[in-house]
Amino acid sequence: MADLIQFPKKVAGAAGTVLAEPLRHWPAHSVDDFGRDPHLVGLLSPLAKLRWDVGVGGVQHLPTRGGALLVCNSRRWALSNVYAALALSEATGRPVRFVGRPDIAPIGPFMRRIGGLLARPDEVLGALRSHELVLISCAPTGHPRHAGVIDHHLVGAAIRSNTPVFPVATMSSSVGRTARAEVGPQVRPRKKRKGPLAELELAEQTQHHLQRMLDGFGGVQTGVAPLDWLAEG
Repeated sequence: MADLIQFPKKVAGAAGTVLAEPLRHWPAHSVDDFGRDPHLVGLLSPLAKLRWDVGVGGVQHLPTRGGALLVCNSRRWALSNVYAALALSEATGRPVRFVGRPDIAPIGPFMRRIGGLLARPDEVLGALRSHELVLISCAPTGHPRHAGVIDHHLVGAAIRSNTPVFPVATMSSSVGRTARAEVGPQVRPRKKRKGPLAELELAEQTQHHLQRMLDGFGGVQTGVAPLDWLAEG
């Protein structure tokens, strides 16, 4: 409950007598160490569901505790990282932070309040070391089933923090509300390496895993239920 602060009805001041009314403070929203406001996310969740009806799968692959780096594909203007992060947060009961918020007002601070992080390796590394779930995106493409290039510098944050990496295949309709976020098994490096080469190989391996998942989604004419309801565009 918010505290009620009652000022005196008459306050003597240099400018004369001032009438003061009771001042109520709205409950302060709890913002975590990375700027995410769960109360704001909860308020926006019904609005987000009006835009995206997201089916979620594969969450059993994710750790119930500890950090993980999630990597999703991205179609231009689809906001895949946003709807996937919100849907996975609800499905797992854990905050999923998405990478890629701008550093300019007013959109930057707003996206930070709903879980956005800057696309910087140090920010991703800090969240992973704090045992957070962090979602990054491939480079955006114009096709809904193409996995773009993955920034190996961001993947390097998972290597330095010894954090597992999981592909997340996303797809959404450009004309409707239907969307999908499917988490795949952990991507395990073929060889244990150190340095930039390890980052590059893990990024490429994750991209290949993600592309195979997207190929398995099929299209609107494949006849594969229940995925055919996903629009090709």
